[in-house]
Amino acid sequence: MLATVFSRGQLGMEAPEVTIDVHLSEGLPTMTLVGLPEAAVKESRERVRSAVINAGFEWPPGRITINLAPADLPKEGGRFDLPIALCLLAADGRIPGRAVAAYELYGELSLGGELRAVPGILSAVVRATQQGRPVIVPRATLHEAQLVVGARIVSAANLSEVIGHVRGVRPLPVAEGSAPAREAAAQYPDLTDVCGQARACRALEIAAAGSHSVLMVGPPGSGKSMLAQRLPGLLPPLTPAEALEAAMIASANPCGFRPESWSRRPFRSPHHTASAVALVGGGSLPVPGEISLAHHGVLFLDELVEFAPEALEALREPLENGRITVSRAARQVEFPARFQLAAAMNPCPCGHFGDGTARCRCGELRIERYQGRLSGPLLDRLDLQVRITPVEPAALERGSGRAERSAMVAGRVVSAREAQLRRQGVLNAALDNAGVGQHCVLGEEARCELRRAAERLRLSGRAYYRVLRVARTIADLSRAEGISARAVAEAVSFRALDLYRVASPRGARSYLRAGEGATQWLEREGLRPPAASSRQ
Repeated sequence: MLATVFSRGQLGMEAPEVTIDVHLSEGLPTMTLVGLPEAAVKESRERVRSAVINAGFEWPPGRITINLAPADLPKEGGRFDLPIALCLLAADGRIPGRAVAAYELYGELSLGGELRAVPGILSAVVRATQQGRPVIVPRATLHEAQLVVGARIVSAANLSEVIGHVRGVRPLPVAEGSAPAREAAAQYPDLTDVCGQARACRALEIAAAGSHSVLMVGPPGSGKSMLAQRLPGLLPPLTPAEALEAAMIASANPCGFRPESWSRRPFRSPHHTASAVALVGGGSLPVPGEISLAHHGVLFLDELVEFAPEALEALREPLENGRITVSRAARQVEFPARFQLAAAMNPCPCGHFGDGTARCRCGELRIERYQGRLSGPLLDRLDLQVRITPVEPAALERGSGRAERSAMVAGRVVSAREAQLRRQGVLNAALDNAGVGQHCVLGEEARCELRRAAERLRLSGRAYYRVLRVARTIADLSRAEGISARAVAEAVSFRALDLYRVASPRGARSYLRAGEGATQWLEREGLRPPAASSRQ
């Protein structure tokens, strides 16, 4: 006696089809499971046996052979418990095999027969819907499966309910997947809570408008983390396609997808002790890391230089490509990682270098070593490097210098993003070098400004193009068709660590130590015309 049912495995973001075959034959009572099962799948024999018996059925006598095809695809987790149980009952003639084979089934069984949620349901339902198959899922994952438009979903709480449904005795309702109604605007911390950090708020606005990475350098308590937490509130809501992609990544993670996060920009803030694998993803059976969980959102790395060097260097390629490929001996998995990096760090080990006081006792060599933990190649990939200065207590007490409301800034961000998408189809941060050459054309004055800055600051080719992309975003925020020298000068002024590492260390150190503004330092060094003052 032979029966076949269908399910799906999990391989990164993919959900490859798995065919379950059960053959009952005469012989000594044994149960053999083949098809490259991992330990959790092998243990399903005991879960399935107990669940079938507790559902009121006798365990089939004789030899039971279960095959999970394709044979070269590793099978893991408890997702195959439900299809194995139904396929076994179909092979024994207890339920109609054709009715079961019409569905794709996923779910882990308890010993009592209750259905438990499994990760990766969203990817599986997407692929099943593309092939025109309805699905049977645990009731706990119904909300997740219903995010797939056009899906036909049957949800059950236990094995008995599924058996009653396929027998036609107690049919379960069929839910239809549909796009969720757009929720009210998500509540994020508001920029108006920020006092006296006009330049940092300007940097956040530029970063949000062009999806640029931003690094904030300043002493402890100056508001770096507070500013980063307000970046998601400046970004437009996720489109339905972006929301579904972000939800599929969260579903593939062992922590699972939370329905309340639908349409919200992800904001991930891992601790600085996180390993390279935790950031980029991996494991024997690869799962997405923090950079993929932040896809279409913000990845905030506080205390940037405290992260392990190998973890930071692992960010270099995803920042360029928007994806990460995790390679193992037996398999290769690719995860999307189009995230917006926000990072914060202190200027020195004690944190008080350049805060306008005499509290810092770190020597110059110690400071250089501390900042040197951030490698040049990674620094090149950080579009905006802004110095954060402490706010005077009197200003905090008065609440003076408060920033604009996030909603007002977000309106300008949306307009700038729409202009970019109309002009080039992608945001400025995603422009390749050919796109920069086509859409970031400079006039003579702006070209001279950028050439002086590139020579004086010794910008690499990558940093040069990133300055151009930032200048293009500044022009878009002002609704200008061309890029002015003023926009170029402001873009250059947001290279704070490049200013520190230029050929004249004494001048750069005075800029940081004395609290001199980037605008004044650039003017004094002859890198911008005095009339081209940036918006503060």
